[in-house]
Amino acid sequence: MSEQKAIYEEVSALLVKLFDIDPQDIKPQARLYEDLELDSIDAVDMIVHLQKKIGKKIKPEEFKTVRTVQDVVDVVERLFKEA
Repeated sequence: MSEQKAIYEEVSALLVKLFDIDPQDIKPQARLYEDLELDSIDAVDMIVHLQKKIGKKIKPEEFKTVRTVQDVVDVVERLFKEA
């Protein structure tokens, strides 16, 4: 399994567990706020959980451009490559 696919699986599992989102609704192009109905507090919760999972600090400015599930995957993947 590719690193990006593994990250995507992790992000998807987190969305299901934290926000009770139907797994069928989670697609790379799904928009966090419009399609998955997350709000800014949900986004912060997701960042906190991702930080714990990957053991790295995620700067708020890195998440300002995040709009879709794929954007989240890209940010996490970039953090891994910086290690």
